[in-house]
Amino acid sequence: MEKGLISVDRWAEGSQAYFLTHLHADHTQGLSTAWSGGPLFCSRLSAKLLPFKFPGFDLSLLRVLDVGAWHSLSLLSPSSASETQVRVMPVDAHHCPGSVMYLFSGGFGSLLYTGDFRWEMTSEKANRSRDMLVKALNGSRVNTLYLDNTYCNPSYSFPSRRDAAQQVVDIIASHPEHHVIIGIDTLGKEDLLVHIARVLKIKIWVWPERLQTMHILGFDEIFTTKTSLARVRAVPRYSFTLDTLEGLNKMHPTIGIMPSGLPWASKPLDRNENFFDSLARSYYNKKANEVASKEERLHPEIYTVPYSDHSCFMELHEFVQLVQPINIRGIVSSSSCYIDPLCYFGRCSGVYETFQRVQHKGKERGKEHVRVVRAESSVKVNGLIDSTRKGRKCGTVQVSGGYMSRVSMSRRRRRGAKIMEDIYAD
Repeated sequence: MEKGLISVDRWAEGSQAYFLTHLHADHTQGLSTAWSGGPLFCSRLSAKLLPFKFPGFDLSLLRVLDVGAWHSLSLLSPSSASETQVRVMPVDAHHCPGSVMYLFSGGFGSLLYTGDFRWEMTSEKANRSRDMLVKALNGSRVNTLYLDNTYCNPSYSFPSRRDAAQQVVDIIASHPEHHVIIGIDTLGKEDLLVHIARVLKIKIWVWPERLQTMHILGFDEIFTTKTSLARVRAVPRYSFTLDTLEGLNKMHPTIGIMPSGLPWASKPLDRNENFFDSLARSYYNKKANEVASKEERLHPEIYTVPYSDHSCFMELHEFVQLVQPINIRGIVSSSSCYIDPLCYFGRCSGVYETFQRVQHKGKERGKEHVRVVRAESSVKVNGLIDSTRKGRKCGTVQVSGGYMSRVSMSRRRRRGAKIMEDIYAD
């Protein structure tokens, strides 16, 4: 795919069509009320939510794509000035309301961009997405897979979100005299909150802007902004600090629950530090063989529960085996947190063999190096990136060759690159 045709979750000028995977802030940096770069393609639910996030946005730019259906685009080749056809199918990403992955098809072959996604096969919805992808690929392999590699490491193993939600319910039920605060984002974790409300037969407090989102999503009776009606409160996770929790405990016994796939904090929290910052800060105190399979109590009033909206390692492995990619690139691409999926999935479905097919040995400063050339694909996509406020880097993702020492390659295959958590991943 030529540069200048399509951008995904990137809003700089220079492309003819723009695709939004979902409305989390790390995927909308550069998008604003005044944005006018070109047609913006997204799911029907994202199109419904977007004007609330960006009031005054030019709705004439929106192009709604139905999930599970092929859509054709006629674009102009920047190099030849001739018309080129690109087909695209959105598939439910099961990350947050409106989130989708995109399967592109054209003269370049096929390209699958997952965005953020959760691929738990215990979910009926995910199984429908699986059947959808299998049918769309029709026995063909994906030329290039851009993968959500947030938790691309064997040390990450999460329960299903339904099981994790029940863990939250059990914690709340075991504290019948306590108020409860749960840290969430401005979008996402709705299924968790609905499960809590229905099982415990209670209302849940949310802040006013969050209530508007809940109403847009069709949840009219479960949530309230009246504190007198709810002992369970969903609060913005940036406001979840030890000082806040201790202040609440001076008025009424209160516990806090953090639903997240982030590694558990294992050293004392700073008093006014955002709890998610503390989770990220303490990653290297976590033993390599620990897995987040159940809730942990890290403070007398704080629980963490492994409720993740990103795929864990085994789910990523299953997904890679399903789509049989020729090339894989991670979308979390900053030097501080990037784990090349080839480190772990390079031998899946022939990817490793393709990656190694053409290689030249040479000498450089007394060290033997291997020049790796991907022989079967020269796909280069402008703007296929994932940028966040912290921990991810903007840029153009492209398939290209490079140099890597034998020792370095071996180490990366064995355990992956050094990880520093993105504090906004959950």
